[in-house]
Amino acid sequence: MQLTGSQILIECLKEQGVDTIFGYPGGSVLNIYDELYKHQHEIRHILTAHEQGAAHAADGYARATGKVGVCIATSGPGATNLVTGIATAYMDSVPMVAITGNVPVSLLGKDSFQEVDICGITMPITKHNFIVKDVKDLADTIRRAFYIAKEGRPGPVLIDIPKDVTAAKADYHYQEPKSIPVYTEYIKEKDIEEAIKIINESEKPFVYAGGGIIRADATEELLQFVEKLSAPVSCSLMGQGAFPANHKLYTGMIGMHGTKASNTAATECDLLIAIGARFSDRVVSNIERFAPNAQVIHIDIDPAEINKNIKTHHCIIGDVKEVLKILNERLENKNPNGWNKKIEELMNEYPVTYPQDDTLRPQYIIEKIYEKTQGDAIVTTEVGQHQMWTAQYYKFVKPRTFISSGGLGTMGYGTGAAIGAQLGMPDQQVIHIAGDGSFRMNCNELATITAYNIPLIIVVINNGTLGMVRQWQTMFYGGRYSATTLDRGPDFVKLAEAYGAKGYKITTKEELERALNEALSLRGPVLLDCHVDIDNKVLPMVPPGKAIEDVITEEF
Repeated sequence: MQLTGSQILIECLKEQGVDTIFGYPGGSVLNIYDELYKHQHEIRHILTAHEQGAAHAADGYARATGKVGVCIATSGPGATNLVTGIATAYMDSVPMVAITGNVPVSLLGKDSFQEVDICGITMPITKHNFIVKDVKDLADTIRRAFYIAKEGRPGPVLIDIPKDVTAAKADYHYQEPKSIPVYTEYIKEKDIEEAIKIINESEKPFVYAGGGIIRADATEELLQFVEKLSAPVSCSLMGQGAFPANHKLYTGMIGMHGTKASNTAATECDLLIAIGARFSDRVVSNIERFAPNAQVIHIDIDPAEINKNIKTHHCIIGDVKEVLKILNERLENKNPNGWNKKIEELMNEYPVTYPQDDTLRPQYIIEKIYEKTQGDAIVTTEVGQHQMWTAQYYKFVKPRTFISSGGLGTMGYGTGAAIGAQLGMPDQQVIHIAGDGSFRMNCNELATITAYNIPLIIVVINNGTLGMVRQWQTMFYGGRYSATTLDRGPDFVKLAEAYGAKGYKITTKEELERALNEALSLRGPVLLDCHVDIDNKVLPMVPPGKAIEDVITEEF
């Protein structure tokens, strides 16, 4: 049957099972929004306060649900406002489809009103992008975009659609979505055999798990693998929830703000098994001194990651869930030994802790949130000190419950991501933990939260500064606090109330207890403005350029 481009787009979104879109309308996407209006009972559109919020919301929706997140914006500034969100999704391998409008085909390349080459702009930060200049190509392009976003290592895909293409007509025929194959083509028998041989000969194995475990839904396989090896295991920031944080073999996070036990285990192991991880500089620090005594086995779906940052001795390329299944079938159980005892002793000797007194401290706030939610919440964060405290003090035991910008480190990410996560998982409590600096960047999304009565709890850890930058200025720049003190408004409680949310100002432990109890019972938009000291620090910390075992564990 003959449909317009806008109608074809909507039908293809329905083919792909899309039930929610985050976006902001404009001239170049008016035809699309007209069709969305007609299909509002099939596809829910969430109007965000800003296009960046739409991109982050689509990202949070994807991370929480495992589905493809979808966002839409008009041409020009609307499209460029998506860029930070697209880059955030790209760095953390999040499946997302961004749809942008553009000027009519006849006006492309003529510096027309609200025209940008969004495909050129986003080429380095998408798995693939398309500009559709002929309506006959639109349906197949949309289907390809969703397939590419999901297959292999996931990531964002952009579709740019000129306005006249959304009005033109073409034949449309329904198609079932193409199934995503399990990526096993490069899993070679000789690679499996060699890995098993290396593992069996190892006396001090250590497992480093990354976000790829979560993307591959391989948490159960990882648990079985680690227990077979009786190996200590650590997770990267993006890997939080890939392995239960309350398990006896879990040593805590690895890297710049990782535990002494994890960083020492990586340094002294004779075998480091990296699974679904990319050896980020925040994990590795000094490359020359990272895992100097170990053979390195790297298991990953993306061959481009092998030997990119760290030279590996052996690799297996393929879907990590399938690789772990094969290894688990063939590996023999190993018993705990002196290596396990040493790591346990390090965990006991160097716990991640903070001063226990009557002061309201950020670490206490995180622990109290964990206690009140019994660990059964989806937690989103912004970027900075509060992000690290959350990873350190909230015990994530399930995948897709820690949602944060890891690779790009996007301040302003979390509020939009929390919206997407809560709408994608309506039966779960979502708590957004923010720093006051990050929250200022996209606090306009309070309008979205209250307009849709989204039952988010936002906890602002308010230290009146750009905390992580100030920490570096304290430790490495002689206390010269250049442009980091935020001695300015707004009053976050009044701001929340102005938008229609409930707000609490919190300065004591007792006030925190009462406010959390009330917030969790309300099931509506709530903001907790928690005032803490300006000089709380994230510890442990590896100084820049040092080896990860040279970790500062306490403040002097």
